[in-house]
Amino acid sequence: MTRVLTLIAAAAGGLGADAIGAARSALSRAGADAGESRWLAEGQALDLFFSNIQPERAEAAARDALLGARIDLAAQAAAGRRKALLVADMESTIIAEELLDELGRLAGLGERIAAITERAMRGEIDFVEALRTRVGWLAGMPASLLEEVRGRITLTPGARALVQTMRRHGAGTLLVTGGFDCFAESVAKSCGFDEIRANHLVVEDGRLAGRVREPVLEKGAKLAALREAATRLNLPLSAAAAVGDGANDLPMIEAAGLGVAFRGKPAVAAAARFRLDHSDLTGLLYLQGYRKEDFRT
Repeated sequence: MTRVLTLIAAAAGGLGADAIGAARSALSRAGADAGESRWLAEGQALDLFFSNIQPERAEAAARDALLGARIDLAAQAAAGRRKALLVADMESTIIAEELLDELGRLAGLGERIAAITERAMRGEIDFVEALRTRVGWLAGMPASLLEEVRGRITLTPGARALVQTMRRHGAGTLLVTGGFDCFAESVAKSCGFDEIRANHLVVEDGRLAGRVREPVLEKGAKLAALREAATRLNLPLSAAAAVGDGANDLPMIEAAGLGVAFRGKPAVAAAARFRLDHSDLTGLLYLQGYRKEDFRT
């Protein structure tokens, strides 16, 4: 069998015989030759191998059959699933928070800043101008707020397992964010990323200066970082995985062999070849064929 459909439930025990049977029947109705199945995590993640139809057709058929179920799914070629490079967005992906929003809340500007963040992530306004505007509103605030925000950071479930497992199997790992290096360095250390790309928030005399060091890292820079890392590792982009949630992540998601919208904004989820709406970040490992017993934390 040359292709594989991976089913991933939102939680352990969420993938039962009915859902698996519905997916297998959908493949057969679509013209596939459905073959063996293999558990990646008992009751939660399963590979179902098939041939004779293209992955996109198989995925559409299975998605229709499982409509409404809290199950993520993706079909792809069985060969080459394991990726040798991971490039990940930070905010609302590797971590749960949008940290500029957190800064805004501490500064008494929470709703004002969060509204701009949401529009930028949806791709409704230019990311760089939105960043400069929000940072400008924070001018004069004490730099001690940065430490308070750092204390609020929470890793998304599965983040550490994703990074550590891929590193354990030889992959390079890069955290790339339109956020700030003062936070990204801490997150990278917690997860074990090899390197980071981030913006730098200017501080002068113990206060936020209201500006970001130029040039600002924007969505084009994320794609550039993916390409640079792949070139340095002598890898084709097809050997890379990229994950993010916002419009500024979409170029790198579309370029990577395994480009995943994680709880993506509507336009991002619609455009990405792969998406995870229910699973935590270990879903990226299941999509690569890792079994739960392979995970490292």
